[in-house]
Amino acid sequence: MREQQLEKINLEHDAARLFMRLYEQQFGLRMRHIWHNEPAKPDVSCYLQAQRLDLEIAHLYGSEAEAMHILGRSLSLQTHQQLLALQQVPAEDRLLEALNRLIAQKGQKKYDSQRVWLVIRNANPLWRCQDLQQYRPRLLLPGQHPFEQIWLVGDMAGLSGILPLFPVELWQQALPTT
Repeated sequence: MREQQLEKINLEHDAARLFMRLYEQQFGLRMRHIWHNEPAKPDVSCYLQAQRLDLEIAHLYGSEAEAMHILGRSLSLQTHQQLLALQQVPAEDRLLEALNRLIAQKGQKKYDSQRVWLVIRNANPLWRCQDLQQYRPRLLLPGQHPFEQIWLVGDMAGLSGILPLFPVELWQQALPTT
């Protein structure tokens, strides 16, 4: 297996384990026993309350240049220039564009699964769950997608928690009360 493929699988497993732990803490429901799947299925499978649940895992970096920087890849002069140019675009605009693009891409896929949730782990240190919650009403979710639920892990370590993005009822329940 290639080094980058192994890194991708490790990132997916870490994100799945983190999400499962945070979900259990927040809702008191057991999520256990994960395994990695082949491409026709979502990335990871587990059990939620003894029922099988498949998780499609994605990482939110922003742009490809930001992903390379965050993952510690060597950067070309062109990539450095792209990163400098990104500083001219407000962070919240980049966040919304990247998140909408990621959800649209994942939403077009077909999965061999009865139940699939999309779990997006935010890898960009400029954004936190609170930022994403603030901009949630501006997300453009596809009219049709295969996901029963869409969740966001607010940062790589999960310190800012998890946020439901879909269905809207879950997101509305997560809104802070004033």
